[in-house]
Amino acid sequence: MTEMAGKQKARPKRPAVICDEIKDWIVTQKLKPGDPLPQEKALVERFRASKGTMREALRSLEAQGLVTTRTGPRGGIFVSALDENRAMELLGNYFFFRQPSIADIYTVRCQLEPELAASLVGLMSDEDYQRLEETMRVYDHPAETVGEEYRQRMAELDFHGVLAELCPNPVLGFMCGFLQSLLRDLTVCRRIYDRPNPELRETGLSYQTRLIEAFRAGDRESARSIMYKHMLSAWRYMEACEAEMKPEFLRLRK
Repeated sequence: MTEMAGKQKARPKRPAVICDEIKDWIVTQKLKPGDPLPQEKALVERFRASKGTMREALRSLEAQGLVTTRTGPRGGIFVSALDENRAMELLGNYFFFRQPSIADIYTVRCQLEPELAASLVGLMSDEDYQRLEETMRVYDHPAETVGEEYRQRMAELDFHGVLAELCPNPVLGFMCGFLQSLLRDLTVCRRIYDRPNPELRETGLSYQTRLIEAFRAGDRESARSIMYKHMLSAWRYMEACEAEMKPEFLRLRK
C-alpha cells in the first residue's frame, strides 16, 4: 500500500484548485480580456476559500498572464490574455537546458509547415498577400552589409511568421511560430545567420515566390509540396553549416 501511495500523484494544493476553478468560471461566463472579475470578497464567498488562499490563487493567475490587478478608483481584478510572444518565451525556457538541434527543429517543420501552407489556400485576402510581399521586399535584393544580410535572414523567418499568424488552425499556427522562434534564439543558428550566403537568399525567395503563386491559383497540393521542398532545402543548408562550424565550437569550449 505504501509503495502504491508513493506512486500516486500528490493532491494539488487548495490555491491551485481554486486557480483552476476560476479559469473554468471565466470560460463558462464567456469573459473576455479586459472584463472585470468580482471583487476579492465576492470571489472568497463564491469559491468558499479563505482570503489568503484566494490571494495566492490570484497571484498564480497573474503570473500565468491570465489576470491583471489594477489599483486606484478604477482598480480591481481584470481578465487578460497571455501575449503570444510571452507564451513562446515561457515555452522556450523549457528548452534552455535541453537545446534542440537543427535536425530536431526541421524534422518537425517538415511535417507542420507544409500543412500550414495547405491550410491557407483559398483563405488569404489582398491585405494578406500585401503583408507577405512587403516582407519579401526586405530580401529581394543582395545585401550590401553584414548587418543588412542578418536583417534579411530575420525577414525570411518573418515571412513564415506571417503565415503562422494567418493560419486558421490556432494550434498549428502557434507551433509553427514557436519553431521559428527557436531558430531565432538557437546559438548555432544565430552564428549561421551571421554568415554571408547570397545563394540561400535567392533559393528561399524562389520557393516563396512559387508558394504565393500556388496560393493565388488555389492549388493546395502545390502549396504543400513547395513548402516541403523549401523546408528540406533549408534543413540541408543549416545542417551543412552546423557541420562546418563544429570545429569552431569545439575550440571555444576549450
